Amino acid sequence: MGNIADNLIKVQSRVAAALENSPNRSNKVQILAVSKQQPVDAIRELAALGVREFGENYLQDALPKLERLADLDLKWHFIGHIQTNKTRPVAQHFDWVHSVDRLKLARRLSDQRPEELAPLNVCVQVNISEEESKDGIAPAAAEQLARQITELPRLKLRGLMAVPRASSDFEQQIQTFAQLKALFDRLNNNGMQLDTLSMGMSHDLEAAIAAGATMLRIGQALFGPRPA
Repeated sequence: MGNIADNLIKVQSRVAAALENSPNRSNKVQILAVSKQQPVDAIRELAALGVREFGENYLQDALPKLERLADLDLKWHFIGHIQTNKTRPVAQHFDWVHSVDRLKLARRLSDQRPEELAPLNVCVQVNISEEESKDGIAPAAAEQLARQITELPRLKLRGLMAVPRASSDFEQQIQTFAQLKALFDRLNNNGMQLDTLSMGMSHDLEAAIAAGATMLRIGQALFGPRPA
């Protein structure tokens, strides 16, 4: 697992340096700790250091952890693929969903969100690299879906999310993230009120910040390699 406290300091230093070098120096970037397949003790350790936002990909793995960590004031983000027959527990137990890419899914999440809870924060997942193997809506169709989501009463549309094609080239990373930022800006210029760009992970957070990310999904750089 490594030293989680040291890992957090290193990530925070990387974020600060990237912001210093970014043309968008007023950006405030939030770290979302991706805790999929990580043990409860590791999450508690990171929470004790002040991290409050955690992301999970797999419902079966996540729900027991949410129950065991219910004594902590944490915000839980579902960032993985959602089958339509699994929307109810996501709507009931999570604060955010980053992976909304079709209207049917959004409607089910809205219909199944408990009335006593605040509306579910959602991001539209965009397949920004248009890869057949990736989830996400095509960029050209994202605005229509975003507008449809704003009409659903138990959802609050916050922004866009993407998992771009893997690249080790810094300039290529920036160019891909910039496409999502351009779409984000276009939607806001067309009257939408989005505040979240969920993009960038452990290996490419600097490029994501340079392109205007507001939320980074960081797993391995915080926790170390996932347990086998």
